[in-house]
Amino acid sequence: MATTTAPGAPAGAAPRRGWRRLPVVHQLRQSVGLQRGMLIAGLVLTGLLILTALLAPLLAPYGFNQLRDADGAFGAQQPPSAEHWLGTTVGGFDVLSRVIYGSRTALLVMIIAIAASLVIGVLLGLVSGYFGGWLDRVLVVIADAVYAFPSLLLAIVLAIVISGGQSSMWGGVLAAALSITVVFTPQYLRVVRAETIRIKSEAFVESARVIGASNGRIMLKHVLRNATRTLPLIITLNASEAVLTLAGLGFLGFGIEPTQAAEWGYDLNRAIADVTSGIWWTSVFPGLAIVLSVLGITLVGESLNDLADPRLRTRRASADVTGDVAATSVVPGGALTAPGGLEGLEPGTEATR
Repeated sequence: MATTTAPGAPAGAAPRRGWRRLPVVHQLRQSVGLQRGMLIAGLVLTGLLILTALLAPLLAPYGFNQLRDADGAFGAQQPPSAEHWLGTTVGGFDVLSRVIYGSRTALLVMIIAIAASLVIGVLLGLVSGYFGGWLDRVLVVIADAVYAFPSLLLAIVLAIVISGGQSSMWGGVLAAALSITVVFTPQYLRVVRAETIRIKSEAFVESARVIGASNGRIMLKHVLRNATRTLPLIITLNASEAVLTLAGLGFLGFGIEPTQAAEWGYDLNRAIADVTSGIWWTSVFPGLAIVLSVLGITLVGESLNDLADPRLRTRRASADVTGDVAATSVVPGGALTAPGGLEGLEPGTEATR
């Protein structure tokens, strides 16, 4: 079987377009102008959040609950210095270390909450949309009721039920993640349900039924793949909401104890009294970490949402065609050519037929 190669590539060279079809790379190549700038900025901020969370023990100068070193105690509310680049908190913790370790807590909540809500919501949406009937009506009513419930209030209730308001690292992470899961699940359920209802009437699904495929095989092999194409857009937007919900829990005093894990919302809560005293570093840096994390994830989600619009792809295709046409001279009867091609023409000469 003959293989095709890119123009100008050596004969027998393997195709090099595989990596260009990767999800993020593909969207980045589709983007133009402001969309590309927003997507790149979002990817950079999100990448910094992930790298900081993964490399927290290497980047943080101290532990998140460390109060002293070889020279003695750090001291409370110390201003930024060579020993503590971002100062210390009212509890005597290093601000930079807690900001760095706080990214790990935020990332854990995002992963657990989105993974759980994605699995539950997709499965319920498939079942609801494919079978319909009374089960569909019951699931839709429950989803609407849960979706109408305030997410932060639900998070507070679950945090109290699970851990009594104050908890260890995993207790606080699971309390926040479970509350976010309950809120996010109806979104995935409704999206997948609507797509399943549309797809199950397509010809290829009917053909699978005719040849004797079971309902489970049709749902997993034919419907699931086509019903989940828009979920990456929802995932990115929900990730930023997960960070805000976790910070809201900590700010209201229902988060993780400072000796168990670092959490940005709790540090902001403890820094409220410092603001009136002119101590700015204990609140500015945790708040800035929340803003940049949410901003980065939101920019990625909004950019992917815009790139899902076919009109943007049409504009990019039109720009490419315009560039090609501008470089080509077309006259009635065909293009002008010269012996040996246009490259052989001297500057200032005209091509003749």
